[in-house]
Amino acid sequence: MKITFLGGAGEVTGSCHLVETGNTRFLVDCGMFQGGGEAGPKNSARFAFEPRELDFVLLTHAHIDHSGLLPRLAAEGFRGPIYATAATCDLLQVMLRDSAHIQEKEAEWRRKSRSRRGEHGKGAAPLYTMAQAERALKQLKPIEYNAEVKPHPDVRCMYRDAGHILGSAIIEAWVTEGGRKLKIVFSGDLGQPTRPIVRDPAVITEADVLLVESTYGNRLHKTMDETLAELEHAITDTLTRKKGNVIVPAFAVGRTQDLLYLLADLYREGRLPEMDIYVDSPMATKVTQITMNHGALLDKEAAILMQWMRKHRGRPRISFIEDVEESVALRRIKSGAVIISASGMCNAGRIKHHLRHNLNRPECTILITGFQAAGTLGRRIVDGAKEVRIFDVKVPVRADVYTIGGLSAHADQSALLGWLGHFKPAPRKTFIMHGEQTTADLLAGVIRKRLGWHNVTVPQRHTTVTL
Repeated sequence: MKITFLGGAGEVTGSCHLVETGNTRFLVDCGMFQGGGEAGPKNSARFAFEPRELDFVLLTHAHIDHSGLLPRLAAEGFRGPIYATAATCDLLQVMLRDSAHIQEKEAEWRRKSRSRRGEHGKGAAPLYTMAQAERALKQLKPIEYNAEVKPHPDVRCMYRDAGHILGSAIIEAWVTEGGRKLKIVFSGDLGQPTRPIVRDPAVITEADVLLVESTYGNRLHKTMDETLAELEHAITDTLTRKKGNVIVPAFAVGRTQDLLYLLADLYREGRLPEMDIYVDSPMATKVTQITMNHGALLDKEAAILMQWMRKHRGRPRISFIEDVEESVALRRIKSGAVIISASGMCNAGRIKHHLRHNLNRPECTILITGFQAAGTLGRRIVDGAKEVRIFDVKVPVRADVYTIGGLSAHADQSALLGWLGHFKPAPRKTFIMHGEQTTADLLAGVIRKRLGWHNVTVPQRHTTVTL
């Protein structure tokens, strides 16, 4: 039995693991690489396996760095089922179509750009098309949490709530080969306990082999009380004293819904002034509706707030922006607005326009609420750049920049150690995944020292291990 680490190894994005036995081969996740100049070539490179020879895919959750290459997989011959929770399947209906639309638009832009330069030929085709995304969506097989699934006679699975985003899952997989059974646990992305909307990550107590994420394995998040106080200060100071706008780059899935919950809750408690909240992301609008449709998966506090908002309609004022004309009109607003827009790392989408029109204004504030991968526009802003380039225009950074790390949907070091501490005994092998190299190495050392686990490694991309 072998596992090959094809992405999310020594880096945060591109999660993909190939599991092979003598009788079956399957993937856990098939994610897109994001951020930096190497992402494009990695995404378009030939798969390190033959897609048509895969039996099935197990998907931990809908984020594009875990699901974004599924259309390519289907386009290159994979015809098997893709198992995911029902909520993840609903989210993918929106996210993979949106990703395909972006791929087609970017390919069109490249064609036009090269044509203007008198160049033609390779490199203009999209990574995948809308039709290919639709094909992959037809292969989705929705399953429920805590229900046994047998995708193959030699494989039995259980999906447990990972508390990361709606529908996210920890996958327990019992794999049999030649009469020998191994339990492999794939953490996927683990959520931070006590965070809004979703439930806390499920407790897992045993595994022979464990793959665990490490996105924030080198730090501690601020407490929720500290986070709320910082959020309250940033918004109140900007809207009432500086008389500017608050621009919030936010992932359409998870982060936007968390922010809406927190803003509404702070407003309900009288801690925020009257304001106009604009969600300028068609995808975020659809995802918010999907979240409402899966109310049974939400935590108790979210349900209580939703009841209050039903009784107090229009408080706070929240507008979901759909068409381009409405989005363009937002650029004319000079004060009093909280604009939440995608993408979360500022690399694409409508957020770039809002940054273009507000980043150079000292009366405005940029709220960074999520992880910013190396090489992204968001990372450059967080790292203190005095000037950034947006749409080939140099934009000075004069707005205040707040990094609200306590809103992360990823577990911090303490939460990761807390989750790992439930394993009795320690897994025979533990692999640290989904973290930048230095972060993953640091967490591995902390696990060895604090938990006394000895067989803990940080695999490199394309490494194959025999179990």
